Amino acid sequence: MKISNKKKYKPWFTNGLQNACKKKNNLYARSLKTKSTEDDIKYRNYKNKLTRILRNCEKDYFDKLLLEQKNNIKGTWNILNIIIGKKKNANSYPENFKHKNKIFKSDKEISNGFNDFFVNVGPELASKIEAPENVHIDNFLKNRNVKSMFLTAITEDETFKIVNQCDGKSSTDSYGINMSIVKEVFKFICKPFTDICNKSFINGVFPESMKTAKVIPLFKSGDNDTFTNYRPVSLLSQFSKILEKLFNNRLDNFLEKNELLVDGQYGFRKSRSTSMAITQLIEELTNANDEKKYTVGVFIDLKKAFDTIDHSLLLRKLEHYGIRGVAHGWIKSYLNSRKQFVHINDINSDLLDVKCGVPQGSILGPKLFILYINDICNVTNILNFILFADDTNIFCSGKNIETLCKTVSKELDKLNIWFAVNKLSLNVSKTNFILFGNKKHTGDVHISINNVKIDRVYVTKFLGVMIDHNLNWKEHIDVINSKISKSIAIIYKASKILKTDSLYTLYCSLFLPYLNYCAENWGNTYESNLSKLFLKQKRVIRIICKADFRDHTNPLFKKMKILKLNDLIKIRSAIFMYKANKNTLPKNLQLMFKDNTVNKNYNFRKKQEYFQKYVRTKQKQMCLSVLGIKLWNSLEDEIKRSITIYSFKSKYKYYLLSNY
Repeated sequence: MKISNKKKYKPWFTNGLQNACKKKNNLYARSLKTKSTEDDIKYRNYKNKLTRILRNCEKDYFDKLLLEQKNNIKGTWNILNIIIGKKKNANSYPENFKHKNKIFKSDKEISNGFNDFFVNVGPELASKIEAPENVHIDNFLKNRNVKSMFLTAITEDETFKIVNQCDGKSSTDSYGINMSIVKEVFKFICKPFTDICNKSFINGVFPESMKTAKVIPLFKSGDNDTFTNYRPVSLLSQFSKILEKLFNNRLDNFLEKNELLVDGQYGFRKSRSTSMAITQLIEELTNANDEKKYTVGVFIDLKKAFDTIDHSLLLRKLEHYGIRGVAHGWIKSYLNSRKQFVHINDINSDLLDVKCGVPQGSILGPKLFILYINDICNVTNILNFILFADDTNIFCSGKNIETLCKTVSKELDKLNIWFAVNKLSLNVSKTNFILFGNKKHTGDVHISINNVKIDRVYVTKFLGVMIDHNLNWKEHIDVINSKISKSIAIIYKASKILKTDSLYTLYCSLFLPYLNYCAENWGNTYESNLSKLFLKQKRVIRIICKADFRDHTNPLFKKMKILKLNDLIKIRSAIFMYKANKNTLPKNLQLMFKDNTVNKNYNFRKKQEYFQKYVRTKQKQMCLSVLGIKLWNSLEDEIKRSITIYSFKSKYKYYLLSNY
């Protein structure tokens, strides 16, 4: 019997290195045999040199891999797990599942059980919603749009551009095709595919072959053998995504041109972001506080909002907004006769029809959803809305707390009727409210929906940011501090293998996003609140630059062209002000700076400056509408006059780094 003595070498271990290791072993054996000082020195010198070469080869290998995955966070994490020695967890499912007192054992039973659950969860939830008989959606639809949407012809250049913009993901659709394959072959099929898309638009018909979704159950939390603790990830046809983007571009242009979407909707719209939604929230809360008012903020939770959308109601609303004729028929065809199957452990479930809801994982799904709830603001003239897709949040201010609570409860009852009429299920148990305001109040505060009290909380998560009743940002900063501490541990472990450039890539992927996200809002706070984050940032810079823990960090920040936390907050705030100066903010945010410029009709040197408003509270002084103006007025004219936002950011960053 022949025994194989082959060793499994690591990827960076070339044939040359294998031969070098054999030579090292021979030198070692010779030194042991001769026991001469000369042979021992020769062996040690060779071994030390080879060790350095091996370490450099390993670093070069991982540096190259990280550079290739620079814009792919999943790929970056896969490489990191190899570096830090963490085994990759397989997407494994338990052997048995239980649902409604039934046990599912085989893979086929489990996949069919999942599919049945995902398909029916929306209709079952919608069937339990009882709407008042005397209320109709037309009661809330106002100002019918007389203009109609027209589907313009598609060019090959437009189709090719959209495909190039798609991420080359490896996840496959129901036909086993991924976007990487599509991008490779698209130049050969661009013309016939463009013709298919044009015929689809002309006839108002969405191709049947693009309506099948492959669904992967993704575990959320709780018991892993229960269907309800999984969410569906839908993988749609790759060609469907391209066609949807072509339609979505035309729909976006129509909606923006006719100003059909409410100003308070920030989700899935051009030039809008979660940061802007949070900015509006902070401005409204601090304005009320500056006027010695209380504000009640209600954070509404909806059950399976995307799954319960009624197609007939959606189509009725689209017709009201001007999506008629061929465009209306195209969306109707897009929604109807959709099918899906669940894929688990290489086993596919049976195909089932999707009866209601908008396709999740699609391009058009979120846009159709925000059109579906667009008329929610017509329910009341008293409440203010800040929306981000299905994140529905309302606010109301007043000087008398008892009157304010009664008013909010009354308006919430009206809102509850709207939810029922639109087949949306309000989750009262997860809906809560915060009372904002610095004035002391000793009595109990109660808010109810349909005579059911909702919980009062003192801190809640709003679009990824922890909002507390005092708006001091301590809770959010604590969350960031916890997350970046974990990132530092990973970067430190990786520093034993990776070079500085690759460590910088990790900094940008694992550390910087936490400091960057909405920093123009939570970052404008007291220095004492931010100090713990800045200490962490200095620590990670020393790790990246392989510096001693006592080394001064100013030269390191300048060398790596990394902004300190305070300057990072400044540049985020300055970018917001640049958009305000160029009049590119959403209308409701742009109003904060309207008619506030100095000598706007004359070509004076200070034409681009703003009046500094007087505010009463320190809380208001830390808002963008005040602190942002102060920062903008202090900038040099050359930076302010930047033609593009990219040149503005570049000039201002260079200016900040020059002061280190």
